[in-house]
Amino acid sequence: MTDTTSSATTVADVAATAAHAARAFARASPRERGAALVAAADALDSHAAELIAIAMRETGLGEARLTGEVTRTSWQLRLFADAIVDGAYLDARIDDADPDYVIGPRPDVRRVLEPLGPVLNFAASNFPFAFSVAGGDTAAALAAGCPVVVKAHSGHLELSRRTAQVVAAALADAGMPDGVFQLIEGQQNGVDLLQDDRIRAGAFTGSTHVGRLLADIAATRSRPIPFYGELGSVNPVYATYADAELLQGFVTSVAGSAGQLCTKPGFLFVPSDADLSSVSATAGAVAEHRLLNPGIGRAFAGRRDAVLGAEGAVVLSAGEVREDEAGQRYATPTVVAVDLDTLRAHRDELLEESFGPLSIVVRYDDPSELPALHEELFPGNLTATVHARPAELADGSLDPLVDALAATSGRVLFGGWPTGVSVTPAMQHGGPYPATTTDATSVGTAGITRFLRGVAYQNAPQELLPAALRDDNPWGVPQTRSAAGGSADWGSFAR
Repeated sequence: MTDTTSSATTVADVAATAAHAARAFARASPRERGAALVAAADALDSHAAELIAIAMRETGLGEARLTGEVTRTSWQLRLFADAIVDGAYLDARIDDADPDYVIGPRPDVRRVLEPLGPVLNFAASNFPFAFSVAGGDTAAALAAGCPVVVKAHSGHLELSRRTAQVVAAALADAGMPDGVFQLIEGQQNGVDLLQDDRIRAGAFTGSTHVGRLLADIAATRSRPIPFYGELGSVNPVYATYADAELLQGFVTSVAGSAGQLCTKPGFLFVPSDADLSSVSATAGAVAEHRLLNPGIGRAFAGRRDAVLGAEGAVVLSAGEVREDEAGQRYATPTVVAVDLDTLRAHRDELLEESFGPLSIVVRYDDPSELPALHEELFPGNLTATVHARPAELADGSLDPLVDALAATSGRVLFGGWPTGVSVTPAMQHGGPYPATTTDATSVGTAGITRFLRGVAYQNAPQELLPAALRDDNPWGVPQTRSAAGGSADWGSFAR
């Protein structure tokens, strides 16, 4: 176990240090916390070359991909900094005392969102920056005013340690309390800390199996806590046509970062008469790419064998998996085609997520079948995509499909491909189970609300109110005020 901020060497010490920092960190003003996040972002940028070199060696990901990911990570911190300075996320509400309130005299009631307390973040393997030590969950929790303990991923330990040193030093230099940011290592340490009563929320990005285990631990504690797990998604794409340009975009999306993206399109539905002959050449032109680590490589090889061996699967591109002397595997894209009957008959072999460069093209005859099929086979996804011509989008024929996708997906795309998640205030990166354990977002500023809870103060003296609820509003945050006498007009806007 590594602790980046103190001499603590046990899980209990780490939890105690985080808990001790919680009150002081929560009371820091939005500008103070925002400045600390910007300082961490600046530090990451200044150490980018060093960190990228470590990441390339540990993960096999390319320099261009990792350079973009560092930029995404640092600017994500800056985005959260502006969000907390703006203050709207606090949802500060003030109801003035009202003796003439229509359902009985109303006291002075003021409500605001406050930090939960220490958060445990399990880092991801496939985004060594953006979903790891200083990634989205860490940024959101720190922005909320919660101390963070990161459980490092075993696939990039050296990078995790160095990133944690950079971030911890920046936060300390910005005046944040000791213990506001710590790093631990080891599976059992992560489990033990998740069970510690001083941890008030958990976040995770990884496999369905591990995510469910951790979610169950969080739910069965003597004091259950919220657990935000992103578990996996097959991200179906529905197309009413399949020309060469669309198929090229599909293969490119499947092959990007060796298919090790949670938004990779695992299924593409096309009309039964679609010409898929270009898939083989497009996929065959993709250079091999190393998978993240030997464990992921083994799992992908097993999934690939299962899909290729499924009865009725037609191979469009077999791809290859090569293992080197160190046990690392290198892969090229595998794409197969099936019809709807085969997909239903062999769902056990075909429907499970394939974490790597593999996808399945599904031929269909009647587009009116797609909404019910989607609800049957894909109950929860991070994304779902529609490719259709403008006239088809406008005539209402696809409305039932779009409704089905919206009910089961966090993000519905029209055109384009789901790989590539824009870090922006309106983004939703989540979805119904099994995409996530709790349908919230881990990308975008709405992610901050996962680590907050509402507290109401009734008839409190001004000097005892949180700054965001005081009449003088020292933080300058938006306040929604319900003035006395307003209840008499209830319902007038609906008439």
